[in-house]
Amino acid sequence: MERDKGKIATDAFEHRPLRAVGLMSGTSLDGIDAALLTSDGERVGTFGPARTTSYPEEFRGRLRRLLGREPAADADDLAVVDELTDRHAEAVRLLLTEANLAPGDIDLVGFHGQTVLHRPDQRRTVQIGCGRRLAETLGIPVVCDFRSADVKAGGQGAPLVPLYHAALAQDLPRPLAVLNIGGVANITWIGEKGSSPSVLAFDTGPGNALLDDFVSARTGRPCDVGGALAAAGRVDGTRVMAWLRHPWFRRPPPKSLDRDDFRFVLDAVAGLSPADGAATLTAFSARAVTLALLALPDAPRRWLVGGGGRHNNALMRMLGDQLGAPVEPVETAGWRGDVLEAEAFAFLAVRAVRGLPLTLPTTTGVAHPLTGGTLYLPG
Repeated sequence: MERDKGKIATDAFEHRPLRAVGLMSGTSLDGIDAALLTSDGERVGTFGPARTTSYPEEFRGRLRRLLGREPAADADDLAVVDELTDRHAEAVRLLLTEANLAPGDIDLVGFHGQTVLHRPDQRRTVQIGCGRRLAETLGIPVVCDFRSADVKAGGQGAPLVPLYHAALAQDLPRPLAVLNIGGVANITWIGEKGSSPSVLAFDTGPGNALLDDFVSARTGRPCDVGGALAAAGRVDGTRVMAWLRHPWFRRPPPKSLDRDDFRFVLDAVAGLSPADGAATLTAFSARAVTLALLALPDAPRRWLVGGGGRHNNALMRMLGDQLGAPVEPVETAGWRGDVLEAEAFAFLAVRAVRGLPLTLPTTTGVAHPLTGGTLYLPG
């Protein structure tokens, strides 16, 4: 990994479990998840406190204006990047205060930043947020920029959470599928011990982003709470099947999506009622997951669902009807679904400072197992 020169010797990270805070601001743009855990980068040790800090609507709007482009070197864009970083610093402070911990009690912060552009086929991915500023503000070493090395090496740069899923699932029956439904949905398939591949991961298609944007535009609410709007509507199956014929679904994994790659479907549901549009977009996300079954080496015995989508009862019912195996929120396995990705970036930060792979050929399509990240030291 790349290292920024600082006053802390990197051998301070060797030969002991590390206490790390992970931070995640996802494609739904709803806020910052922060979680503390202890890990050696291979197994998960103890879990600490976790919390979510919501973004004000005004700041969400400013973030949304950066989607699809690299921030310019002007005062407005730089102010958003700085504010994003400072909001992450405040999220860490609040977490530590609640846990009665000081910055010196923490070894690392894993800082994902906010993805605003993801074009791996062009070898470009942009996560905004300043790791140096965060490290200096908190007085804690920060690992950030987790995706760039993979994308530069020809990988998809996503999903990054599969190795954490595999670490959590070491004692669970397999084959197992872990489905994360955020703005984009992605799957981690974990095979029997000794199988090849034992971990396969890829984006399945849109998750919550299209539905959230549609519901926000048509009702003023940020999302379809509990899937109630979709449950009251009728699915337009003709539209769903047409969208599933998009060439992206025929591409073999590993593969990944930008949040807005399927934004064109919002034009296609513009004439539907709010309930019918929500039902149709929810069905699209569910059917895209069902298509992913065709790419798996063996059918999962169980599906564990994380991300905000697990709270959408209409979506969970559709998945349960279509996938041919139990579909359950990750909490049934004792995992913390609201902060699973934040935990993952704590875990990946530990792996990064120890030079362990963050991505594999079967998770991002990179040619060989690859580490990554940039370490910023305070001072």
